Amino acid sequence: MRLPAVLAVAGLVALGLPASAVAAPEGQCANPSGTYTGEVPWGQRLVDPARLWPLTRGAGQLVAVIGTGVDGQNAQFAPGQLEGGNGTERSDCDGRGTIAAGIVGAQPDASTTFAGVAPGAHLLPIRYTEGSGSSAADGGGGDPGALADAIDTAVDRQASVVLIAVPAAFDSPTLSGAVARARSAGAVVVSAASATQQGARSYPTATPGVLSVGSVNPAGEPVQTEAGDYVGVAAPGAELVSTSAGAGGAVAHRWPVTDPGLAAAYVAGVAALVRAYHPDLTGDQVVTRLELTAHRASSGRHDARLGWGVLDAYAAVSSTLPADVPPPGAVPASGSAPAVVPAAAPARPTSDVAAGTIALAGVALAAAAGVAMAAVRRARRRGWRPSRFTP
Repeated sequence: MRLPAVLAVAGLVALGLPASAVAAPEGQCANPSGTYTGEVPWGQRLVDPARLWPLTRGAGQLVAVIGTGVDGQNAQFAPGQLEGGNGTERSDCDGRGTIAAGIVGAQPDASTTFAGVAPGAHLLPIRYTEGSGSSAADGGGGDPGALADAIDTAVDRQASVVLIAVPAAFDSPTLSGAVARARSAGAVVVSAASATQQGARSYPTATPGVLSVGSVNPAGEPVQTEAGDYVGVAAPGAELVSTSAGAGGAVAHRWPVTDPGLAAAYVAGVAALVRAYHPDLTGDQVVTRLELTAHRASSGRHDARLGWGVLDAYAAVSSTLPADVPPPGAVPASGSAPAVVPAAAPARPTSDVAAGTIALAGVALAAAAGVAMAAVRRARRRGWRPSRFTP
């Protein structure tokens, strides 16, 4: 991002507004930036969903995207991928719902390097707010009663993952009751800690049982101001690329987008992959797995803005863990926490190793170790002779 853009972002954050090009100006609808053809976006490289697609693409999962609707005219959504009817919405003037939906499930396409996390999942767009361009902390998230009705609709449609793409600024007994019903039905409820004003909370992000998501920028630093012991994990929430509303039947995107609310979309997509690969897990067990497998902060303890660490999609899906493993912070009956050991996988391509350098130090070190081990294996096969260079 160029310096003027950085200064603009900093100014918006200081005012408590979402530093993004997500929401359309009042009286106008969102328009695309174009078709993104740059390098694979950093958030996508960090989550690295393509590494998981040989195991699962999220087939059989229905992810409710609750917010401002989703523009079904963007061609990066597969025919029939967006489900409709029964109060759902397939248009999105505001634009935030379409961006979130693309992060969850946009299809790989030859015209762009951007793709969603779980392209095999179906999406259920539900509009509960038209959006005003303001953050949840400024009341732009809409009425909590309307949000509760939207969650009930998602449960009635048997959504396995409920993504609150635009949280509300206030709580209500109706909203907390809807969350409780969704959990009882086995759904994973994911909501971002998106408030940018000091001391503000978003809902149902702060509601017990919700997988609350903090956000990070390419340097691994928290994006949002909202903090608390309820934050579970963190995911990319700055300088993102995703599908745009107003595409008119084309493959079209918005970038760069900085909005801490979008971090929850990455987590919802990975939750869909986990549910598809581990169909016997309950919703609460999926939440525990995502928290246990996250990249811990340097302290190893819970962080008020990053939760238990940055999302690790591959470990969340592939690790062997008991279904009833206690969540992080709980004392297991054995007296020691289980080891998280992801399944073996082929070494990453060089481009992915380079991408790791923009993420957390732990990710970079792990990638470097993988490259070193691969080099050793190749050297052993050559009998430690230098490799032949072909000009």
